[in-house]
Amino acid sequence: MNRGDVKCRTVSVLFLLLTLALPISAQKNSGWFRGGQVNASAPETLKSPQATLRGLIRAGRIDDLRWPDFSDYRAEVEKFYSRSHYAPAWFRDGNPTPQALLMIDILQQAESEGLRAEDYDSSRWTERLMRLQRQHSPSDGVRIDAALTVCALRYVSDLRVGRINPRHLKFGVDAGAKGLDLPMFVQQRLADGKDLKSELSAIEPTLVGYHDLRKALLTYVRLAKEDDGEKLPLATDMGYPAPPYPGYIRLTRLLRRLGDLPDDYSVAAASSFPYDPSLEQAVRHFQQRHGLPATGYLDKETVEQLNVPLSYRIEQIQLALERYRWLPNHFPQPPIMVNIPGFHLYAFNRAGKIALTMRVDVGEDYTNTRTPLMEDDMEYLVFRPYWDVPLAIQKNEIIPAIAEDPNYLSKYHYDVIAPTGRVVTNGTVTSEVLQELRRGSVRVRQRPGPDNALGLVKFIFPNRYSVYLHDIPARDFYFALPQKRIVSHGCVHLEKPAELAAWVLRDKPEWTLQRVQQAMNNGHDNRRVNLSKPLPVLFVYITASAGDNGDVHFYRDIYGYDADLLKALAKGYPYPK
Repeated sequence: MNRGDVKCRTVSVLFLLLTLALPISAQKNSGWFRGGQVNASAPETLKSPQATLRGLIRAGRIDDLRWPDFSDYRAEVEKFYSRSHYAPAWFRDGNPTPQALLMIDILQQAESEGLRAEDYDSSRWTERLMRLQRQHSPSDGVRIDAALTVCALRYVSDLRVGRINPRHLKFGVDAGAKGLDLPMFVQQRLADGKDLKSELSAIEPTLVGYHDLRKALLTYVRLAKEDDGEKLPLATDMGYPAPPYPGYIRLTRLLRRLGDLPDDYSVAAASSFPYDPSLEQAVRHFQQRHGLPATGYLDKETVEQLNVPLSYRIEQIQLALERYRWLPNHFPQPPIMVNIPGFHLYAFNRAGKIALTMRVDVGEDYTNTRTPLMEDDMEYLVFRPYWDVPLAIQKNEIIPAIAEDPNYLSKYHYDVIAPTGRVVTNGTVTSEVLQELRRGSVRVRQRPGPDNALGLVKFIFPNRYSVYLHDIPARDFYFALPQKRIVSHGCVHLEKPAELAAWVLRDKPEWTLQRVQQAMNNGHDNRRVNLSKPLPVLFVYITASAGDNGDVHFYRDIYGYDADLLKALAKGYPYPK
């Protein structure tokens, strides 16, 4: 043996010894360990599958995931695998279990739930499964098993509580975990489960509106594929189109496709264009579904809504489903829900059906007057209430009005109140009192009566925003006006306050609708009536809703919250939880 051979063998032995002695962390930067990841090209004899899996979990990252960083789910992945001493959960001897194949199929159909299938590696699973059929290393199998676990955890969490915790968007709603042990659910109900689809269905939102909207999503996805996106021209003659209207064929085709015009409607020659009662009624129906005055005229705003791409409608539905997932799954009492952009209130019965509905006004689109998204419990209502004017309104509106008209208080039935509750004045305001008002050392209060800003009844659910539901003066006339319903300082104005009062007091037989009306119009001032049990109240922001009759309604993004949510979702995982 020459000296060169000895030297070569000595180097080889030293390399082998060093390799065996080095910790895993020294074997970085070549695939499995990138910035702390397990290295796919490392010799298989150096590392057990369990060690590889632990390395992946420590790193909180798998590079070939669509969203590689799973640090926000690291604790859940650790808990998931520690239960089985880090054994693979979805693959046995390199082959996927039936549950793995079904889970992958579910992930690939995530679009039907209003989620994005590619967020769960939809397009990557086929290649991964094919890789396992070829020659591969044990680390490949571990990596794919971990990838499926991360995607399953994300999917279940997204389905249960939504992708983003709404508190991070400054909303007074916290989706939380809703009592679900995420790692245990994925392990016992999915990886080791029998009926994965039923298990997942059981954790979805329970409100009927969610399920109706999910059906509508499938319909609009189909419609979007069928539609060519042709734009309608504006009509002449104040929106009542006279022949020839160049958009007639497109108009009838679109209204039939959307369900506003019957399928058996007979389309006339474009030159004659009969704007007959059936077509006019179809336009009215479309307008009603899109929050427009149902005039039957093809005015500018109606044509604009007809020209909105169906892809945007799909987006609205997807965002609405996301917001439904933020809401509680169960309620101790049937809730009241106010949909802010829809300008409607809904009261539900125990079967989850709508028992009462009415139009509402909501806050103006300014930072300090928007109606907040929130959930709380109604505790009592007050008939013929006082209105304690908020300091901001006192400073910005009442004081300037008093300075301009010293008799303003008596005209509009206001009192100036000292901190002790003593009435300082309800007539002429002296310069000294005006100074005290400016300092905030005295307050303004409006006396009960039909011209009180709160009307004749208010519904109280103590909250940090100091907003509530209430009546308004000249209600019948006011709600008959075709005006925009974005007018309040944040509170919600009610179209049918007496009916709502009778509904919330329905477990008190003495409080009939007739007695409620008497209390509002002729009863004692500032009369408080406590509810027998707290009543959940939800203020939500949903720009798409569906009913069991198949109608789908769309509303304007009045506060820009849809746009904000889209931007947040576009960033991908990890989402703020």
